[in-house]
Amino acid sequence: MPIAARAFAATSADAALGRYDFDRRDPGPNDVAIEIKYAGVCHSDLHVVRNDLGNTRYPIVPGHEIAGVVTAVGSGVGRFKVGDRVGVGCMVDSCRQCGPCREGEEQYCVPGMTQTYGSPDPKGADVGQKITQGGYSTAIVVDQDFVVRIPDSLPLDAAAPLLCAGITTYSPLRTWGVGPGSRVAVVGLGGLGHMAVKQAAAMGAEVTVVSTSDRKKADAERMGARHFLINSDKAAIAAAAESFDLIINTVSATHEIAGHLNLLAKDGTMVMLGLTTEGLPVYALPLLWRRRRVAGSLIGGIRETQEMLDFCAAHGIACDVEVIAPDRINEAYERMEKSDVRYRFVLDMSRIEEAP
Repeated sequence: MPIAARAFAATSADAALGRYDFDRRDPGPNDVAIEIKYAGVCHSDLHVVRNDLGNTRYPIVPGHEIAGVVTAVGSGVGRFKVGDRVGVGCMVDSCRQCGPCREGEEQYCVPGMTQTYGSPDPKGADVGQKITQGGYSTAIVVDQDFVVRIPDSLPLDAAAPLLCAGITTYSPLRTWGVGPGSRVAVVGLGGLGHMAVKQAAAMGAEVTVVSTSDRKKADAERMGARHFLINSDKAAIAAAAESFDLIINTVSATHEIAGHLNLLAKDGTMVMLGLTTEGLPVYALPLLWRRRRVAGSLIGGIRETQEMLDFCAAHGIACDVEVIAPDRINEAYERMEKSDVRYRFVLDMSRIEEAP
C-alpha cells in the first residue's frame, strides 16, 4: 500500500514553504521504505526553491540529506532489514548502464542521475506526483542500491548532512589524493567548508582556511585547521602564494577567484564545489605560469558515499548542526542567506506535527 508522508513544500519561487501531504509509492521488490528522522538543509535546496536554475517544477519537496530508519523492505532486498539506520543522499537512481555508472560513479550518469527531488522517476513517481520528492518529509521509498548504511557511532541528526555536504567534500579530497604531507586550503567555512576541514585534517593534510573575516578562526582551529587567512589581508595572501597543492572552494555565491589561483603551487588544483549561478572570471596567465587547474566535483557515487560514512565514523567526524522543527524552514532559509548558521540546519521530522 502507498505510504502517507507529511512534508513541507514550495509551491512557487516566491512563496514560503508550507505543509504538503502526499503518498509515497507502494514499495516494490527492490525498494526500501524509510521513516525519515532528520533532513539536512542544503544551500542547493534554496536555489531549487527559488528556481535559480530555471527548471524547478512545483510543488517541490526539497531535501537530499536524509537519515532515518528502515520500516519495510521489498522481497528482493537483501542488504537491509527493518530497523536499520540508513541514509539517502542526492540521487535515488541512475541508468546503471553508462560508463560512469558501471564505474560506481552514478553521480556522473550520462543520461542523468535521478535526483532525490525534482526529477522524473523512472520507477514510477509517488502517488499523484510527476517528479521525485525529497527529504523534508516523514517517509521515503528508495531502491536499495541507492541507500547507504549509517554506522551506529554517528548520531542520525549530525549524520544527515554527510549525505550531501560530507560526500561533496570527501570525493575531491580522495580524487586529488590528499594524505599526509598534503597542503590543502579551504575557501569558506560553512556547511561544506567545515566538513572539508575536518576530513582533510583526518587524512593527515596541513589545512588552511581562507575566509572573509576572523570570526570563525577558533572554530576552524577546533576542526583541525592549522592556519587561517583573511582575504582582505593582502600581505598575508601574498606571503601564502604557491603554498597549496589543493584548494577546496566551497563558496556558493558569486565571488572573485582569480586571486586565489596564485595560492596554488605548481600543478595545484582549485576544485569548485559551490553552486554559483553567475560566471567567475579566470585568467589564463596564473594557470599557465604554474600549470595550475580549475576543476569541479559533484558529490560521490554510492560506494564512495558509504566509504565516506565509514571514514567519518572511524575518525569521529560529524557535521556541526542546529536542529530545528520543520516549521522553521523559512526562517532557516533567511538565516542561511546571511551565513547565520554553524554549520548546517537539520530538520527534526518527528516535530512536523508542531506545524500549523
